[in-house]
Amino acid sequence: MRKRYVGFAVALFVLLAGFMSPCLAAEAQKTIILATTTSTQDSGLLDVLIPVFEKETGYFVKTIAVGSGQAMAMGQKGEADVLLVHSPDAEKKFMAEGYGISRRLVMHNDFIVVGPPSDPAALKAAASSVEAFKKIAATQSLFMSRGDNSGTHSKEKSIWKAAEINPEGQTWYQQTGLGMGQTLNVSAEKKAYTLADRGTYLALKKNLGLDILNEGDSRLLNVYSVIELDPAKFPKINVEGGKAFADFMLAAKTQAMIGVFGVDKFGSPLFFPDAGKNEDSLGK
Repeated sequence: MRKRYVGFAVALFVLLAGFMSPCLAAEAQKTIILATTTSTQDSGLLDVLIPVFEKETGYFVKTIAVGSGQAMAMGQKGEADVLLVHSPDAEKKFMAEGYGISRRLVMHNDFIVVGPPSDPAALKAAASSVEAFKKIAATQSLFMSRGDNSGTHSKEKSIWKAAEINPEGQTWYQQTGLGMGQTLNVSAEKKAYTLADRGTYLALKKNLGLDILNEGDSRLLNVYSVIELDPAKFPKINVEGGKAFADFMLAAKTQAMIGVFGVDKFGSPLFFPDAGKNEDSLGK
């Protein structure tokens, strides 16, 4: 009797497992892993867009907000289904190395140099971001770098390079290893300068006590793209889900939402929609 009971239990387990596995597989296929930058998260943009995408498509988006460098590192390991990043040079290298099958322009805003209202390095008088960084170094004013290989960090390093200054190891140059929102908070606490994207800064400005002290030159353009990964290289990724999200970001309705995001609160949008545009034409 016991043997018959055990046999029945095993058979039932196998039957249920066979029934549940397709369900679990289907559920997994309805989940998308989005590797993106902290700026899209900290600005609040994804809080507006993702619920719309999920409602329209039935997909569930698992967002991992890190620096662009870390997001692309996830892509290189097949640990994400789609990327939303803002480090153009690194993105072009990513594509050239065969990790992605599609890279499309989504939007842009710009970087700004922010710091304490007292402005000890007199950045307001600087004619460009390069001159502003030279002033920071010359006065040895405290500067907080993200130091996380993000798009913002890459941009910061390119400005130091243009200024012909290596700040590494200097006591006035400190790295947080944190995202944009947290780095802004640390800068506010320490009354330091930092480079930030305008969207995150405006979203957090009320509680920071930091002013925009340098802005507007072409070097500070901040461009975001969506990248679909190569399924031949990563057969386990959710190809359909990744493409659905990428297409959604470029859809006319979504681009319109991006274009008005922040207007009601700040009087101007935090991002400018760029679907279908030529990247070289931006900022001109």
